[in-house]
Amino acid sequence: MAPAVGIKRGGPATQTITLPPPVRDVMISTIPTQPAEAPAAPERAAAPAAAMEGFLCLEEIDGRRWSYVVDGAVGKGRGRGGAAVSTGASVRAVPMQSPLPPAEEIMAFMRSYVVPEGFPDSVTPSYVPYMTWRALKHFFGGAMGVFTTRTLLSSVGVSQSKATPGAIAINWILKDGAGRVGKMLFARQGKKFDYDLKQLRFSSDLLLEIGAGIELTTAAFPQFFLPMACVANVVKNVAAVTSTSTRTPIYKAYARGENIGDVTAKGESVANIADLLGTGLSIFITKRNPSLVTSFAFLSCGYLLSSYREVRSVVLNTLNRARFTVAVDSFIKTGYVPSLKDGNSQETVFNPPWRHEPVAIGSRFGEAFQEPASFVAIRPLFEDERYMVTYNPAKDKVYALLKDQAKSDDILKAAFHAHVLLHFINASHARKLKQKQANFSRSDNYESLYSRNIDFLAHIAESCKIVSSSYGTFKKKAREQGWIMSESLLNPGKARLCQTRPQ
Repeated sequence: MAPAVGIKRGGPATQTITLPPPVRDVMISTIPTQPAEAPAAPERAAAPAAAMEGFLCLEEIDGRRWSYVVDGAVGKGRGRGGAAVSTGASVRAVPMQSPLPPAEEIMAFMRSYVVPEGFPDSVTPSYVPYMTWRALKHFFGGAMGVFTTRTLLSSVGVSQSKATPGAIAINWILKDGAGRVGKMLFARQGKKFDYDLKQLRFSSDLLLEIGAGIELTTAAFPQFFLPMACVANVVKNVAAVTSTSTRTPIYKAYARGENIGDVTAKGESVANIADLLGTGLSIFITKRNPSLVTSFAFLSCGYLLSSYREVRSVVLNTLNRARFTVAVDSFIKTGYVPSLKDGNSQETVFNPPWRHEPVAIGSRFGEAFQEPASFVAIRPLFEDERYMVTYNPAKDKVYALLKDQAKSDDILKAAFHAHVLLHFINASHARKLKQKQANFSRSDNYESLYSRNIDFLAHIAESCKIVSSSYGTFKKKAREQGWIMSESLLNPGKARLCQTRPQ
């Protein structure tokens, strides 16, 4: 019979449990008969010879190495875990390279203020030419600021004893107040700062020089100081808000990784240094009383040239209207989509207000169609599309009308279709120009306009076939080149066709 084992459970009663022999034997074998001795600590391996001699570790910072060694009086003791350590000693860093020459130390110190950390791997290759032209632009801008400030102070009456300090202060405050109002009103441009930032950036620098020219003109008409200074300050503040709004997207295009703050800080540091250098040189030059006209012409030309080259050096990977036009034209003519560098280099950065835009996206019906016959004729061609494309001969413009179901890809396809149609129409016009006679009568002009109205219907039908077979290829090749397409950057109009057939 198996022996009974008594187990006492939280009370006076004892419960007897009978265990089978195998379990009993296991339990008996696990109960020690006498206190067990603590296991002997395993022998630790001897400390490395390098540690016993005082070497601790190596450290590397920006390509330079330091060796950390034990320095001072050495005594032996036991540290945590029983390891032998040196007591009463300190740590000393020993450079592994010879000290840099003073000139290199100064250059390294200056680079820490003007170059992002990790340069050149932390920025894109186009960062250097951009910052070079930006620094040169701010150099000319700083020099121009000395001349304009001196002229304004002279015109407001600081150098004339008849002007009271109170009147001077009021005029100056009114001038600055007008500028702030202009800055506030221009801020409503909104997303234009995102999709046309190159064009707006160069236009802002052009406005800045116009404002500087008006300020210099106050020297010839001091009696009109207040209105002229107010206009100049409004123009310059509009330029300032445009420049500030487009600065971050440009810096973002140069940053690699999460270092946009570092790139922005170093870029502004370069601009401030160049501005100070230009200011100092201009102060030295103004002591010789140079001609205002000559100085303004020289500094303005230098400023605008630097600004133009600065904007041209920016490489963006998004397709706005200008770069989209370059990409589609290249694809139609060669079958290839240009690279990021080539596409940006061919972009037009200055669009005067009077320039004719041959393509309009998201237009209103009344702008695109002047007679119902053309709409009825092309409507069947776009039954399966969420847009319509047409040409208005009277305005010599291609219109892309969007339906209310149009999504992002539909808007991109409509823009692509509009440029394809424009290519067909321009090719047709070029052929007709060769057959044109020297003089046309009024009836000839009307007949030519009528024939163009008939021809473009055939061009629309032909363009539909081309777009259906090539739009997918265009998108694929654009992605391969690194382009990012977004309908918002094309700035489509807000009009949408809600119904194209009677119910």
